[in-house]
Amino acid sequence: MTSDALVSIIVPVYNVEKYIQRCLDSLLVQTYKRIEILLVNDGSTDHSLAICERNAEKDDRIRVYTKPNGGLSDARNFGILKSKGEWLSFVDSDDYVDSDYIEYLYSILQNGHASMAICQHRVVFSSGKVHTNLYRGRSVIDAHTALERMLYHDGIDTSAWAKLYPKKYFDKVSFPKGKLFEDIATTYKTFLLSDRIAVGEQAKYNYMFRTDSIVNNDFSPQKIDLISMTESMATDVESVYPDLKQATLRRIIYAYISTLNQMSGSRKHLEMRNEIISKIRRYRKSILSDRRAPFRDKAAVMLISVNYLLYAKTWQLYLRLKKGES
Repeated sequence: MTSDALVSIIVPVYNVEKYIQRCLDSLLVQTYKRIEILLVNDGSTDHSLAICERNAEKDDRIRVYTKPNGGLSDARNFGILKSKGEWLSFVDSDDYVDSDYIEYLYSILQNGHASMAICQHRVVFSSGKVHTNLYRGRSVIDAHTALERMLYHDGIDTSAWAKLYPKKYFDKVSFPKGKLFEDIATTYKTFLLSDRIAVGEQAKYNYMFRTDSIVNNDFSPQKIDLISMTESMATDVESVYPDLKQATLRRIIYAYISTLNQMSGSRKHLEMRNEIISKIRRYRKSILSDRRAPFRDKAAVMLISVNYLLYAKTWQLYLRLKKGES
């Protein structure tokens, strides 16, 4: 690990003409200078490609690639193949980062003699409200600790961004093409490959909460990917760390609750909804007795078990308050 290692920043681009320039502006002023910025145009039909090419003409650290639309996972995998850096970081094209995003990740990586690095993030809502993710704990942790904290949403999440990885990890790990919530199927595998993970307390990544994003728009059956991939993650984690079974169950219940939240307000897929409610009720006692399960999980499980429609109304109210809406 050298002080001037090349870092590849991979940015999938698809119909983000309103946001891409802000993202690029934040990358071009990085205080860590040894970077390459790979813009993977995934079949955009708006002016995104033109904006990317215009920026590439001004800065030779940018490389632009165009490919047929294959989704976020496919674009990331493509970027990994084209990257030349020893280290990789992912940035979504509708988000933006602080000017010392890469420098911060790289410094905690080096200082901790770590295998990979994680920083915190802010969630930025259209109302102007900002929520900052918090982490309190050791600055360097092992894979078991990282997985346990991730499974409990304890300062570490599954997002591919806000992290710095050695490129060699992706000889063994790839993003699942054609799936939603692709990070859930991927990030935990990088933890399993790490013996030392540096975790910084400072937020350097800004995630834009967009109601029109694929994840946040109307429910479709494909969103069941969240459950199936969480269950696959649980199986893999338990095969290495059997003592994390309770933690993986908590994360599965969270996937059930999150999927119900996606269904909120829809009168379709009632059979699917009732099946998920039945599973939540089945595991209710286990979650309620888990001292590490967040209070919000326990409250959700109780409300869903008693009266789903009441829970759905409560969720909508909570979401409006969280986003800073009246």
